[in-house]
Parts: sequence; structure tokens; C-alpha cells
Amino acid sequence: MPAVEARHLTKIYRTYHKEAGLWGAVKGLVHRKYDETRAANDVSFSIEEGEFVGFLGPNGAGKTTVLKMLSGLLNPSGGEARVLGHVPWAREDALKRQFSLLLGQKNALWWDLPARESLELNRAIYGIDRRAFEQVVHGLSELLEVTDKLDVMVRELSLGERMKMELIAALLHAPKVLFLDEPTIGLDVGSAKKVREFLQQYNRDHHIVTMLTSHYMADIEALCPRVIIIDHGRIMFDGPLGTIVDRFSTHKMILFTFEAAAAREFSMFGEVTEQTPQTVLLKVPRAQVAETCRAVLARERVSDITVQELPIEEVIRRMFLESQAEG
Repeated sequence: MPAVEARHLTKIYRTYHKEAGLWGAVKGLVHRKYDETRAANDVSFSIEEGEFVGFLGPNGAGKTTVLKMLSGLLNPSGGEARVLGHVPWAREDALKRQFSLLLGQKNALWWDLPARESLELNRAIYGIDRRAFEQVVHGLSELLEVTDKLDVMVRELSLGERMKMELIAALLHAPKVLFLDEPTIGLDVGSAKKVREFLQQYNRDHHIVTMLTSHYMADIEALCPRVIIIDHGRIMFDGPLGTIVDRFSTHKMILFTFEAAAAREFSMFGEVTEQTPQTVLLKVPRAQVAETCRAVLARERVSDITVQELPIEEVIRRMFLESQAEG
């Protein structure tokens, strides 16, 4: 049995559509019109134990709605789901003790208390043995390098430090499933990298299911061998991240480094995306990479060539554009 499974999961929101003016208000008392929004529309997928899966999509695509249904915070309008064999919205204690949901834009810790006291409250709620609690807090705080911040008021912590404390709280009871919604949002580059490294190591060491939503492609590339892409509530893609690159990356980036300054025009070789006196970055069709390299080498004294794939952000954007065009 998969650790997480959704079958035809659907969530429909109904909003009252009021006509303008006094007469519209009066009509609304007798007969109301509603608009329907399908935040999740026939969503189906399954995740096995130990998988680290990226859940991608633009704002309003339905990512957080699906995570909230899988966590039992929302009841679906249709379909079914199982998390570790349990129906999430039945809110059984047996399931609550085995999963965690971390929302990057929501605080789970008490703002005016030291982080340690909020963790102590979680220990009491989950009935965690004192010795096991101390071991987990000590181990996770060392890994995340926040041991010296445990007795600092949460409101006085930086955003990165606070997110690390939220991670400790989410993992305190050793969940088997971890849902992460934008865990690195707003973090500086260093803090985001540290959080990514921690999540990767924790998933590898504990073999838990981890489902991650993020707008930062660096998170997805570093952590998620598999991605599920959703748009307008529907699953568009479910598979290896590399498959998306192979299908939608029609161009490559070539970085030329010259032995001396080369200020000449390079647009005849491809799209110039960046240029300095001694370097030029060209975007060229995949089939023309070798030809472009030969042409530039014949004209310039080149000291180094680097061929790269397009940034994953652009590949995903092309995917959405193609989907919209087909629609």
C-alpha cells in the first residue's frame, strides 16, 4: 500500500455572486447565484515510503489545498485519499501522531515564548518520553546550528532561525510523513541552503515520505527526484524532473570565456543573454550547439567553453505556456 494516495480528489469552493446595487442585494435574499472554483480537480497520485516529491504549480494552482486535504484540515468535495492507511479528514489520533504539516507562511511556535518552551508543549501533547525528547531536540538543533537559540524568544529570532525551529517542532514526534509548504520562503541564500541540506539528510536517514511545495527551483532541483505539477486544480505531469527538461528544454546555454577582451557582436550565433569583455553567454537551439561552438572558435581565441541546460524555472514556464496554448 502506498504511504500517501489520492484518487480523484476534488475540492470545490462556492462563492456568492452579488449583483450590483440595492436591487441586487434584495434579489440575493430570495435567490442567490454562486460561482464555483475547483481548487483541486480530479487529482490522483500515490507516493511510496521514503520518496521525496516536489509539488509544483503557479499561485492558485491548488497545491496548498491538496496538502490541507491530505492533512485533514479540509474535507474534499469528492474523491478519496489515504495517508498511512487512514482517511485524513477522519482526523484519527493514530494518523495525527504520524505526520506533520509545515506551512512556511504560518507560525506554529508561540511568538512570546522561547522556542524550547513551545517544543516542551509539543512534547506534552504527543506524550514523548523526556529522554527521547532531549535527544531529538539536541540532535536536530545541532544539525540546524540553532542550539544557542533555543532559549531566545521566538519573536526575536531571524526568519531563518525561526524556520529551523519550526522544522524541529514538526519532526519532534518522528513523523512518517512530512508535508512542507514553502519552507524556505523569504529565507536568505545561506539559510535556504542549510534547510535544504537538512531536509535531504533527514529524508535519507529516516526514510520518511516528504512532499514539498516551493517556488524556488533550487529547492526542487536539490531535493526532488520526482515532481508532480498541478495547474488550475489538475495534474499536468507526474514523473522524474529530468523528463521535463528533456521534453521542454529546446535550447541550451553556452558560456564562452575568451583569452582577451572580445567586444564584438555575437547575436548572429544565438541569443545573447549576458556579455562581459571576456565572456558571452549564448542561448542556442539544442541541435545547433556543436555548430555554434565551431563558429565561435573559428572567430575568437577561446580559453573555456561550458554548455549548460536552461534554468529549470524557464523549462517549467515553457511547459505552462504550451499547456495554455493547447487549452
